[in-house]
Amino acid sequence: MKFCSHRYILRIVLLVLITLACGFESVKVVSDTTSIDSLKKQIKLLVQDKNYSQAAQAFDSLGKLYHRQYGYNKYTMDSYLNSLKYYGLMGDSLGYFNHYLAIGDYYAQDYFMYAYAEKYLKKAQQYFERTNNMPKIIECRLGLDNIAHYVEPISPGLKTHLRETERLSVQYKQPYSQAYALNLLANTYSRDKQPDSAYYFANRSLIISNRLKINWLIALNHFYLGLVEQSRYNSMAAIEAYQKSYNLSKVENSVGMMRELSRHMADSYSRMGDYKKAYDWSLKTLDFTVQFYASEQTKSIRLQELDSQIKTLAVEKQLVEEQSRNQRVLNSVLIIGLIISILGVFTLVYLRRQQKLIDHQHTVIAQQQIRHLELKSLRAMIEGQEGERSRIARDLHDGLGIQLSRIKLFIEAHQEELPLSVKEPLNQFLDEACTETRLISNDLRPYALSTFGLIPALEDLVQKLNLLNKTKLILDHYGKMPTLGDEAVVMIYRVVQELLNNALKHADAQVVTVQLMVNEETTLISVDDDGLGADFDHLISKGSGIANINSRIAYLGGHVMWHGEAGKGTSVMISLPIQKLQKTQTLA
Repeated sequence: MKFCSHRYILRIVLLVLITLACGFESVKVVSDTTSIDSLKKQIKLLVQDKNYSQAAQAFDSLGKLYHRQYGYNKYTMDSYLNSLKYYGLMGDSLGYFNHYLAIGDYYAQDYFMYAYAEKYLKKAQQYFERTNNMPKIIECRLGLDNIAHYVEPISPGLKTHLRETERLSVQYKQPYSQAYALNLLANTYSRDKQPDSAYYFANRSLIISNRLKINWLIALNHFYLGLVEQSRYNSMAAIEAYQKSYNLSKVENSVGMMRELSRHMADSYSRMGDYKKAYDWSLKTLDFTVQFYASEQTKSIRLQELDSQIKTLAVEKQLVEEQSRNQRVLNSVLIIGLIISILGVFTLVYLRRQQKLIDHQHTVIAQQQIRHLELKSLRAMIEGQEGERSRIARDLHDGLGIQLSRIKLFIEAHQEELPLSVKEPLNQFLDEACTETRLISNDLRPYALSTFGLIPALEDLVQKLNLLNKTKLILDHYGKMPTLGDEAVVMIYRVVQELLNNALKHADAQVVTVQLMVNEETTLISVDDDGLGADFDHLISKGSGIANINSRIAYLGGHVMWHGEAGKGTSVMISLPIQKLQKTQTLA
């Protein structure tokens, strides 16, 4: 058995930096009695009075309050960026680069943001090396080493670098950094398939973190100890270690950590033969995964840096417009002053036209860049969702599905040895579990879509929905569908699936018809029903499902038309350009 795969560590170590973003042990913890609303009012007054030093400290405290309430969230990130801004206005270099370090650690919680995290950490390290601030240098080294864990293959010098960091932590009396360095060493050895060394360093880190009462680090060390026990085929001891880690993670409201622990708990129970608990923990894994990607707090932080760039472009656009207005005033004055000179008038007209052209070009460029970043943000979110769905579908099919099938084959081979009163219920329960596992796996990543393409997958979807619902679904397609990019196929399938689910849930229709019409330039998709009808003018402004469909189609370069009339059903028409669908969408 693999002791600890890259995928395990990639997802678990994301949890490591949660407490780091709130500062090391020298940072004062905000009182639980402090109200977020009262602190925001206090910050508003401090900014109005231009008391930027206290405003920076207050924003730092606000970020910690948000972190305590929501866990990993965008509000903490906004607070830290504001704190960074006001430390900069005050010229407080230490406070400024302390927040560079905190922001870098916070960004490192998501692999989409590693490049930004590394940028912030390296810039902070350069400053602390210039000022010879060794405790902060150690923190920066640990942050960069944590990111280095995700590089494949593992750097040969990583273990040596971590041992040196651990030695420096002891030398400069930094027990928190020492415990973290030992934990990263345990992580490195576990990925390198050396369980005995991983067990040694995890135990050392656990002793220090217990003494310092660092809950997130205690939980992570118990998790590594559980992995070691499982590698030794001691499933019960592994479950005990996982349970300790799970209880601490639950207190810390760490959804990502609980998701990974649930997956490993399911695996351990499956190895012990307790398939009921394995199934229950697998369902928890799915639930935590949905929470992680459905939470606005989690999704928003991934787009934080891109949002900052969009805001910067918006400010630049505003400055360009203001400059344009000022230029027009100046041009008016020049026209009045040079009206007696024909040459001056012509020159001024020419200059004005040129200025308008430049302003227009700046505006178009800013709009294109904003649109580019918005598409990049949407792509990152969709890729994360589809990737996680595919992984869970594979885990269900290749893990729990295979185990259930093996049990069923074993029972069928020994039917003669079982009494009838036991055999029939047992076969029924196994059939229901296998069916449920296949349904969940197929919903997350349809087999027909990956194997046969879009049209067969839609035919399979319609056929299955017809078996489960009274409403009759009809699929018609005209013209030969060209080879499409994987990304376009998945998006079109998800959009049609969402429209059918909405019709079945809300329309109360007798018949729902899906039509695909393909020509050399355009693909047209229509979904019509004869149900109750809908007021789309009202729904489009409020429905997140409709907004999700609109954003996906817009990303593919298409258009959506919604039409509904009370008592006469609804109709949705989608137009997509073939040229964009035939190749995978890429962004520079």
